[in-house]
Amino acid sequence: MNTLIEFIRTDVFLLGIAGINIILLILFISNNIKLRRVKKEYKNFMIKLGNGNNIDEMLKSYISKVEELTEKSQELTSYCNNLEKDISKCIQKTGIVRYSAFKGVGSDLSFALALLDENNSGVVLNGIYAADASNIYAKPIINGKSKYTITEVEQEAINLAINSEETHKIVE
Repeated sequence: MNTLIEFIRTDVFLLGIAGINIILLILFISNNIKLRRVKKEYKNFMIKLGNGNNIDEMLKSYISKVEELTEKSQELTSYCNNLEKDISKCIQKTGIVRYSAFKGVGSDLSFALALLDENNSGVVLNGIYAADASNIYAKPIINGKSKYTITEVEQEAINLAINSEETHKIVE
């Protein structure tokens, strides 16, 4: 152990360490020169590849645009999902039946109109036309049923609405 400590304190050891440091410094400088040359060649190659434009910068620009579009696409997807939730509450199904409410009173001027959402909830309107008056009655519909008495004509309008084709389709 003492001999090792004595060797480390000698001038030969210090000169050896100094020599190794000089060699490492030369290698470091050499590597930096080569790295600069490679960077310059890379830049020239990218300019040649891009027909006068630096393709590296173009790629970075395209990547930022793609990231921007991805963000906007996510916003649009979220917006469409919110619309999908809201549209289920909108009138999507309709059914109308025209009829003559009273015998001998003109043509089929009375009507039953069902306006339903995706869940078959909404309203049925019954417009009754008479020679001297006209009345409209509204009854709420929840899941195709009403807590109020429904006439045959109103039920027919509800059935037409329930069996009508959807007015929209969202494709995922």
